[in-house]
Amino acid sequence: MKGFEPRSITNWEEGDFSDGCVRKTPLQCNTDQENDTFSVMPNTRFPVNSESIPAGNIEECRLACLSNCSCTAFGYGNGCLVWNGELFNLQKLLANDDSGSDFHVRIARSSGAKTRTAWIIAGAVGGLFTLFGIVICLIIWRRKKQMAIEEVEDSLILFKYRELRIATKNFSEKLGEGGFGSVFKGTLPNSTTIAVKALKNLKEGEKQEKQFRAEVGTIGTIQHINLVRLRGFCVEGTKRFLVLDYMSNGSLESLLFRKVPTTNILDWKARYNIAIGIARGLAYLHEKCRDCIVHCDIKPENILLDAEYNPKVADFGLAKLIGREFSRVLTTIRGTRGYLAPEWISGEAITPKADVFSFGMLVFEIISGRRNRDLLNDGTDDYFPARVAKKMKEGEEEVLTLLDYQLEGNADVEEVTRACKVACWCIQDDEKDRPTMGQVVQILEGVSDQVGMPPIPRFLQGFAENPMEAMAYQEVSSSSCVDVSKAKSGDHFRL
Repeated sequence: MKGFEPRSITNWEEGDFSDGCVRKTPLQCNTDQENDTFSVMPNTRFPVNSESIPAGNIEECRLACLSNCSCTAFGYGNGCLVWNGELFNLQKLLANDDSGSDFHVRIARSSGAKTRTAWIIAGAVGGLFTLFGIVICLIIWRRKKQMAIEEVEDSLILFKYRELRIATKNFSEKLGEGGFGSVFKGTLPNSTTIAVKALKNLKEGEKQEKQFRAEVGTIGTIQHINLVRLRGFCVEGTKRFLVLDYMSNGSLESLLFRKVPTTNILDWKARYNIAIGIARGLAYLHEKCRDCIVHCDIKPENILLDAEYNPKVADFGLAKLIGREFSRVLTTIRGTRGYLAPEWISGEAITPKADVFSFGMLVFEIISGRRNRDLLNDGTDDYFPARVAKKMKEGEEEVLTLLDYQLEGNADVEEVTRACKVACWCIQDDEKDRPTMGQVVQILEGVSDQVGMPPIPRFLQGFAENPMEAMAYQEVSSSSCVDVSKAKSGDHFRL
């Protein structure tokens, strides 16, 4: 800047501007200061420690500064401001930021008497250094922004809608769609791949927005290897988005129920590990969180798999985010009803044992590789859970006949038997007869190997004789809204 030079040329050349600048010619009070000039810095954020003085216009403000030998600068906007002594935190704003004002820095008369050639050279050099400084600042700002995204672990990122629109290329790549919103693939500026869930069925209003932020904040603190991590969220007007970790292997549903035959089949070891991982994730939600969280919508579509096929439970906490509308939407989603516990239909309070029931239904499908309501490979229409219950009652000798035919019997008999028993215990009619998810984890891990033979649930006894009743049960729906906020569990099940 005119009349100034770096305090340390060496530091300046190395990109260290922390020492600031000094005047080439100090202001002198014993000279004719009225001949001093002012260098105008447009679009500047004023430094601190200003003093307001009365002045009718900018010329009066300039003369007032000239008449005071300690005045080093002035600015005129909503009145006259002058500065005495050193100038600190003076900021020249970028071209796209027009929030600054003209700032007039006092220059000593002898400094202003330099030749035109000298000023041209000084201006060119100063311009280069200014440009260099701006480039350095932009690089530092960009790196800090990327580091802020990379290093946020214990807090959520509040995204702007514009940022999500850019990350998802205007929401062009849809990964899936459900009753509570659509999911899109996106990429952050630091090349991290994310999944963006656009929520719907949310009520609007200031109170609802505060509640949404509070619930999202709670969900953001929940981290477990078998739960999909929430990275951040977006709230703008009526728009609500969740930003989640991207799972490269998609959903369990897409791997279990392939419409086109493929050689890429989940073997039994992978399936059993997936079942254990899901159980661990649910046990964490039910038993390890400060407040018990009931998922309410456990099904293959909500189990995602990362690059190593580790299962991650998705959409936990949606019941709280959506509110009472959650129950109405949930019970009308065709792909969800077959996993709902009987208490959803009866209108009883929903507890963690509802998730246990859904988990049992899911385990049946992991074993068979097909939907519980689908036809068997031989063309018969046995309801698979009823078939398993009947087989378990007859004996464990032919348990491998229940296995997905694509596995060709390649499985650990003990693990298959254990999985069948767990599934049958999980779908007991009375929630008090179902195990907790913590107990399920112990059984599947083999920590507890003394598992009794489960009775056939009442709702399956008729299905074993009349498969059409099973199909009718799958299509049951309810418009009643049940309370998903009460979390309690019974203790009738014993290992």
